[in-house]
Amino acid sequence: MTAHQGGGSPGAATAGQRGRGAGRAPRSGRDTYTPQTLLSVAVRVFNERGYDGTSMEHLSQAAGISKSSIYHHVSSKEELLRWAVSRAIDGLFAVLDEEGAVTGRPLERAQYVTRRTVEVLVAELPYVTLLLRVRGNTDTERWALERRREFDHRVARLFSAAVQEGELRGDVEVRMATRLLFGMINSVVEWYRPDGVRQGGGGSPYEEGPLGSGAEIADAVVRIAFSGLRAANPGPAGD
Repeated sequence: MTAHQGGGSPGAATAGQRGRGAGRAPRSGRDTYTPQTLLSVAVRVFNERGYDGTSMEHLSQAAGISKSSIYHHVSSKEELLRWAVSRAIDGLFAVLDEEGAVTGRPLERAQYVTRRTVEVLVAELPYVTLLLRVRGNTDTERWALERRREFDHRVARLFSAAVQEGELRGDVEVRMATRLLFGMINSVVEWYRPDGVRQGGGGSPYEEGPLGSGAEIADAVVRIAFSGLRAANPGPAGD
């Protein structure tokens, strides 16, 4: 994997096996509380309160353990932030090394990367949500922003290759096209909820029930985005 490997993120489960966040954890001793369960609680609190608005006391209350027990696992809340954003970043960069991202025509590869990016976002929703909300106020946040820019640039180079092959339209500047695409992808964190309840602009649920799987959402993004980006007479790549 080309992504940063030194973040110290706990756990090695796949995206499908990992949890999607946790509620208030049961009060327990530090011998039974794991770094992974602590991370799940921390990510939830960071997303609810904002990283800057979260203290170790907030994390202690949410986890149901003492601050000293938290310090048994981590040196600071920024270390938890590093674990969390590393997990999201590693998942995204791993997509770029998958076979579908490195073989085939540029258009096929661009579509594959787009689809898999959405799937990672849905599978790692709390972690990617946190990644998208960092503002560069700490060393970890600045590192995360730089890694996001690197990911965007690699995807932009893939789109540029598709334009050169005549598979994507050339009358839309590549950087603009990729930013518009990522705007669509990143918006998923604002409305998608695994429990099927999405929040409207005023904070009231406007729809309930399952919207679709990560794969179904990813397919919808690919169809909508590339119907506008594909050249009028593209090469033989297809969807």
